[in-house]
Amino acid sequence: MTVRVGVIGAGWIGREHIRRLTDTVTGARVTAVTDIDAARAEEAAAEVRARALPDGAAVVAADDVDAVLVTSWGPTHAEHVLNAVAAGKPVFCEKPLATTAEDCLRIVEAETAHGRRLVQVGFMRRYDAGYRQMKQVIDAGRIGEPLIVHCAHRNPTVPESYTSEMAALDTAVHEVDVLRWLLDDEIVSTQVITPRSTSKRFAHLKDPQIMLFETAKGVRIDLEVFVNCRYGYDIQCEAVGEEGLVRLPDPAAVGVRTAARHSTEVLTEWVGRFRDAFDTEFREWITSVAAGDEPTGPSAWDGYAATVITAATVEALRSGRVVATDLKPRPAFYGGAA
Repeated sequence: MTVRVGVIGAGWIGREHIRRLTDTVTGARVTAVTDIDAARAEEAAAEVRARALPDGAAVVAADDVDAVLVTSWGPTHAEHVLNAVAAGKPVFCEKPLATTAEDCLRIVEAETAHGRRLVQVGFMRRYDAGYRQMKQVIDAGRIGEPLIVHCAHRNPTVPESYTSEMAALDTAVHEVDVLRWLLDDEIVSTQVITPRSTSKRFAHLKDPQIMLFETAKGVRIDLEVFVNCRYGYDIQCEAVGEEGLVRLPDPAAVGVRTAARHSTEVLTEWVGRFRDAFDTEFREWITSVAAGDEPTGPSAWDGYAATVITAATVEALRSGRVVATDLKPRPAFYGGAA
């Protein structure tokens, strides 16, 4: 079976996923595209011999669309995901699932009423080979019970439009999701410490930030978010357990010895670092849709949790206080207590 995919949003990430579904993932074909910029939708559709449609509702309703990919502006996500659920069509939504907890819960309630999982959220780190190896080690008990996790998320630069709040909402959100998954644990409180700021930032930005999370089981997590580190794109994660530790491997790179120095290359952008994870993410999603199975990736509930936790982290940044996340109890539909 070839899964016919309708794409809502033809910006950079939408075009990248259209290319991925066309050139890299087998068993998929993009058949419809829409964007707020009609000319951009026409151009993206023409490149893959798809139809350009006037809006997201038309994409969801199209007879030649089996599954929906939402890559539009974040505040529009809830509308498109809810339309897909109402139509009974699988929907892959790039993060965020929605920009408010209330809209996330509307999606959760709609999917629960439908009685079957249709929604997957685009947290690609769960598909990275290194994180998956860490998950296997932790789940097998090889380091004992996890106690502490140290993380860093570093970018060489960010544009002037990047705000201090985006460190949580757009950057740390990836760690929030992958750590909940790695530890099989929930984040219950958050705090933000702002050390001396780098002189390399724009004046309005607090950078770096240190985010401190506590989980329901008492694991403490420290996350350095440094988005003007200058030297490269660098993702670090180390889980310390009662009997050992496990560390995320750096991307493979050759070692070069020259001029009395030994060096390895550091990546400078996130696309190259997680390209294989994106490919795996979409391969597995298309496979599940083709088989008629429920998606196994990040759920609507995971999207809700990420939105709530990052919003609490923004509150912690602004207030200087430790802030409880106040997540609602996980429904049995998503694996919570009955």
